[in-house]
Amino acid sequence: MTETILANATLVLPDQTLSGSLCLKDGRIAEIAAGTAVPPGAIDCGGDFLAPGLIELHTDNLERHIQPRPGVDWPHAAAIIAHDAELAGTGITTVFDAMRVGSISKGSEPGGDYAKYARGLATEMLELRGQGALRISHFLHLRAEVCSETLIAELDEFTPEDRVGIVSLMDHTPGQRQFRDISKLARYVMGKHGMSEAGFAEHVARLKALRDTFGDAHEAAAVAVARRLGATLASHDDTTEEQVITSASYGIRLAEFPTTLEAAHACHAYGIQVMMGAPNLIRGGSHSGNVAASDLAEAGLLDIVSSDYVPAALLSAAVMLGDIWDDLARGIATVTAAPARAAGLEDRGRLLPGARADLIRFTRAGATPVLRETWVQGRRVA
Repeated sequence: MTETILANATLVLPDQTLSGSLCLKDGRIAEIAAGTAVPPGAIDCGGDFLAPGLIELHTDNLERHIQPRPGVDWPHAAAIIAHDAELAGTGITTVFDAMRVGSISKGSEPGGDYAKYARGLATEMLELRGQGALRISHFLHLRAEVCSETLIAELDEFTPEDRVGIVSLMDHTPGQRQFRDISKLARYVMGKHGMSEAGFAEHVARLKALRDTFGDAHEAAAVAVARRLGATLASHDDTTEEQVITSASYGIRLAEFPTTLEAAHACHAYGIQVMMGAPNLIRGGSHSGNVAASDLAEAGLLDIVSSDYVPAALLSAAVMLGDIWDDLARGIATVTAAPARAAGLEDRGRLLPGARADLIRFTRAGATPVLRETWVQGRRVA
């Protein structure tokens, strides 16, 4: 039996902070004690914060590693290991790696096509996990792209053994949801891919045609596959109350990045948890011109935070919310207990006896958190 005592810490408990210590045994939290005493052999945390390890439900970070530049395909095993190490170094101990399913054949210009990759990448991820090569806990998040040609066939390649924890409905039809303003979509796509105006017009027409041809069937298939895999079903970029009502009819209980106050209010009315991006909160607004995460926080409509495309932003956003609400425990819960609950993970996300010993130790440099250490199942990984 292995035992570690972390003493003289500020414990971020589910509903309060408290000076105390944790005793870790065999990968679990065995005991929580109040006070600043440092028993012989214990690690003196010097008053630093100890909180549950961060839980990330939606990150595009793995895609950034496997394709660091447009057209550059990095060796996948090396990319997965680097991605895993980066997340551990930012305090994330459980991640749902987002992978697009649903491909589009090559268009006339760069940026208009999306190649199939999820099944192969997921297999490589599971193999590395089986070899003990990864530091943190990985699940899959399948981003089911409604505006595609091959979604149903790609979804059918996954089984309950693949650790698919989330399936999200992604409808990127131009002119609605995330990009109601076509000019913002043009700036994003043309800037990212060097696409011409003519190429962008072709891209828009193509996506709209795919939605008209396959959209309803793809949406129904994704809902069915989430049930078959036992995964949490999520909506994405809900904008109107009508869209939220549709989400609720599917049994959705997690809304990723609603774009308006109207949609966020409707989500809460229908018992759907609202998740927003940490970059939105930290930057003070959405890069797409949608509702600011801070507005939802101040309205009591923000439940979960995702790092989205900046892993290091997750802890910063949680601490920032703690300052906004004057309640650090509540801020930390948006990146620990709340995402664990949304994903059906009952064994982590809170400092409680019997929970997994997934932990982070951090201090603050003014408003900015400084991560000291990360533990997964009682073992230091960063």
